[in-house]
Amino acid sequence: QVQLVETGGGLVQAGGSLRLSCAASGRTFSSNNMGWFRQAPGKEREFVAAIRGRTGGTYYANSVKGRFTISRDTAKNTVYLQMNSLKPEDTAVYTCAAGPFYYSGQLPREYESWGQGTQVTVSS
Repeated sequence: QVQLVETGGGLVQAGGSLRLSCAASGRTFSSNNMGWFRQAPGKEREFVAAIRGRTGGTYYANSVKGRFTISRDTAKNTVYLQMNSLKPEDTAVYTCAAGPFYYSGQLPREYESWGQGTQVTVSS
């Protein structure tokens, strides 16, 4: 299986930026879809962004489109989430996930491996 470790979370003021990293190890495949999800207290896990392993195509939740960018460095087995123009409503635990390429990668059930999450807090 794939082990995923997220880093880069922290506290930032509204309008600021953070860059999250997700380092993959174990049985990694360049064809994996990689996605970012987030969950705020009392709320359901929410899709944020994904990058497809086979095509490199990216998908974003409407709430983050134009502000967040997902990318990957296959050689480093690392996926990134660049978050700009952060809003207080972006506050959540952000989790990286890996799954098979044949899904679109927008649903939690389409992923098999999950990281532990990293906290992002955006103050007003």
